[in-house]
Amino acid sequence: MSRFRHFLAIDWSGAAGERHAGIALALADAQGGAPVLVDRGRRWSRPEVLAFLAEGLPADTLVGLDLGISLPFADCGAFFPGLAESPADARALWALVDRVSARDPHLGAGSFVDHPAFAPYFRRHGGREGARFRCDGAAHGKGRFRVTESAQAAMGCKPYSNFNLVGAAQVGKASLTGMRLLHRLGPALPVWPIDPLPPTGSVVVEIYTSLAALEAGRSAARAKMRSHAALGEALGALGSPAPRGTGAIDDHASDALLAAAWLRKVAGDPERWRPRALTPALARTEGWTFGAL
Repeated sequence: MSRFRHFLAIDWSGAAGERHAGIALALADAQGGAPVLVDRGRRWSRPEVLAFLAEGLPADTLVGLDLGISLPFADCGAFFPGLAESPADARALWALVDRVSARDPHLGAGSFVDHPAFAPYFRRHGGREGARFRCDGAAHGKGRFRVTESAQAAMGCKPYSNFNLVGAAQVGKASLTGMRLLHRLGPALPVWPIDPLPPTGSVVVEIYTSLAALEAGRSAARAKMRSHAALGEALGALGSPAPRGTGAIDDHASDALLAAAWLRKVAGDPERWRPRALTPALARTEGWTFGAL
């Protein structure tokens, strides 16, 4: 039995601009019922999501953010190996990203990835692969992985490096903009496992919506659901009623709805909070994806 009373899943976006079709929020109640979209009548902006988490979050909510809450550290012993000002832990990384990107509107992070000190670590558009993108000769072209991303891959997912900013499936931009959000939330809303899991109150965790889809009986290649029928089938596999609707559905909305129901189903499982490879050092630096075992 989970101690949480509400489960909020956020499909996030790192795209440029103010409002984004790629942002969707869905809420599931611990008492049951279908998950529902948190609808503001227009597309969400990132600052509006920040305000909702800071001021409008229901009590005792487990918040799942679909982004990477940190960058790889364990593979090279630093976020930015060879850089004197490389942060020592995840919260220091968030502060750095927010400070360097302070003039970027809408919690953007373009200034950070274009900064001459940090650009060499990223793969950017136009074939611009930084000299440090692979951390001194990584064995594959996907770039550096956190330990949790290796765990995701072992479970059948297809993760991408958070240093990769190219391609439809990349999550690097979303992760960096999300770090600005997490920094501005401050310590009032703990972020597991960077912060210990408190006995009461709301908590943020990183999620990967493909993990929810896998547990709902879908493959990584079929993780996206673009019809109410497909969403209803996946929710049923998790023991959740489906929201009303027929025909097509936006896959960002379906990702959030399924992930909210999945959080409700699995949050009470103690093993989800004790992944085998998670160490105290990883918790402080790289963090972890909730549900990656």
